[in-house]
Amino acid sequence: MEAINLDEQNQTTRQRVLKTLLLRQSCTVNELAEAVDINPISVRHHLNKLEAEGLVSSYEERHGVGRPRRLYQLTESGRELFPTRYLRLTTRLLSQLKDQLPPAMVNQLFAQMAKDIAADYEEALKGLPLEERLDLIKRLLSQEGFSVEWEKQGNEYFIREISCPYLQVSQAHPEVCAIDQTLISTLLSLPAEKVRCVLNGDNYCTYVVSNQSRE
Repeated sequence: MEAINLDEQNQTTRQRVLKTLLLRQSCTVNELAEAVDINPISVRHHLNKLEAEGLVSSYEERHGVGRPRRLYQLTESGRELFPTRYLRLTTRLLSQLKDQLPPAMVNQLFAQMAKDIAADYEEALKGLPLEERLDLIKRLLSQEGFSVEWEKQGNEYFIREISCPYLQVSQAHPEVCAIDQTLISTLLSLPAEKVRCVLNGDNYCTYVVSNQSRE
């Protein structure tokens, strides 16, 4: 398939739908309709075709009471339609970094990056109960390019990353995964254990935190 030019002025509706999903990570039908300025029925028609071609996938997200909403996101094949020079540059830079520094120092750098990001949100999270903190973290992480959902099972909270902005880079450099794990742990002030990973063939990266850790 031919790559999409992000700077193209006269993009087709299909291209605008794909570009919106690239920039926003995930959207509902109504959000896409508003973004590309067409009616939801037409958006749904395009999404059905894109799903059939393997360029878009969807999942349900619960948001309070009522029916869950359906969100759409690009698949890996969908992301590959867009220019990837920045990915090649990032991969090369990380390769050089790993050649020059010992593994422990590389991991420490990624962990420090996550802590620096978390510091931007420290005031907003201060004093919040755990579940309110999880809800706020969900919104904050979306600003960093993540799409996250969580659920409680007993005394444990399962945090799933539906999409991750570092996915393509992490396939060549799995050390990058330390960023989101450290970010979640730091924002929650609780250790987050990684129990599922897309790099191992799982559908989502999943972290578990225990409320008992606060006791």
